[in-house]
Amino acid sequence: MAFGGGLEEEADISEINMTPLVDVMLVLLIIFIITVPVLTHSVKIDLPRIDNTPNEIKPETINLSVNAEGNIFWNEGQITFEELEARLNLESSKQPQPEVHIRGDKAVPYEHVIKTMAAVQRSGILKLGFVTEPGS
Repeated sequence: MAFGGGLEEEADISEINMTPLVDVMLVLLIIFIITVPVLTHSVKIDLPRIDNTPNEIKPETINLSVNAEGNIFWNEGQITFEELEARLNLESSKQPQPEVHIRGDKAVPYEHVIKTMAAVQRSGILKLGFVTEPGS
């Protein structure tokens, strides 16, 4: 005998099933417990550091000076024009080529400085510069 109208409807279950969530959490907890001791047990060593920049070989600098009388000086030593050309030809074959810095006296005739520049150019040296003093 049925009470209450005779029709029974099954109610939908509106609760969340917690069993799969608990299973996943337990598996993650076990994985965490196993991996943590492995991560903390490491050997401290001091590894060498490397630098991959190439070592640059700085070319030598040749200082040529021309004084007021037109005399030529190679790094403080006086030379003749013929010695200048011979030394420049020898230096131009070096790798890397040296840099040539020319210092001209304020009172020197322009011709002497131009001859020195032309000798440097004929020898094949590519880096040529002038050294000046800043004006006041």
